[in-house]
Amino acid sequence: MRRTVQSMVVAGLALAGVFLAGPTAADAAPAAPSTGGYDVSHPQCGTTLPSTRAFAIVGVNGGTAATTNPCLAPQLRWAAASSGAVPTQPKVQLYVNTANPGQVIDQVTTWPTTGQNRYGTCDGSNSAACSYQYGKERAANDVRILDPAARSAGVSVAAGAYTWWLDVETGNTWQTGSSAALARNRATLEGMAESLTAAGGRVGIYSTSTQWRQIVGTVPSASSLSPLPSWLAGATTLNGARTNCAKAPLTRGPVVLAQYVAGGLDRNRSCS
Repeated sequence: MRRTVQSMVVAGLALAGVFLAGPTAADAAPAAPSTGGYDVSHPQCGTTLPSTRAFAIVGVNGGTAATTNPCLAPQLRWAAASSGAVPTQPKVQLYVNTANPGQVIDQVTTWPTTGQNRYGTCDGSNSAACSYQYGKERAANDVRILDPAARSAGVSVAAGAYTWWLDVETGNTWQTGSSAALARNRATLEGMAESLTAAGGRVGIYSTSTQWRQIVGTVPSASSLSPLPSWLAGATTLNGARTNCAKAPLTRGPVVLAQYVAGGLDRNRSCS
């Protein structure tokens, strides 16, 4: 997803001519096929969003895990007006930025210092327990971000009403350099996934196979990430997205979405 993100460290409303809040308004974007979808977030603030779509996926954050999409409310309202022509794809879905800044704790203010979870006790150190806690707290914050925006948009405020996609990309801050670092990254994503699942949400993973392996390595079958569905990125054409639908998933769950870029927009094909 083309957003402004922090570098890797040791890794609308636009219906019927109504514009999303922002400094400018672009020309109307070309419509997707009636069975296609789009994903949008803060880079689309100030643009006219497509009037034809079966479903839409809206970014909760503003490019990093600790920020907010300033156009979340109008984009949710726009997404809710999708046709719903693909029964397997909810009209409104969400995605959230992910990261693990445990190797640069002195540079962030959101690293946890307390918390008990299945990895043990978080004491503020760069540990699996604190990595999990970081993910859990980021997910809880994402749910809090959703509430006022959803109320303003007139859509459900319940986390359980949505599919939440964890956006896993190397452009955000991740731990690197060892198998233990990859395990801590997995712990962060597990914390996010389990927190959102506990809130009633459905959870999936957005990434490419290359980025996924670089960030998390091999996911053990016992991990809560293992059964999650995949949304595969990387295609530049609809045919490329169709091809990606047949590729191996990121985990052991099915590939249910494939993203491709056309007309300067992120478009999505349902794989089911």
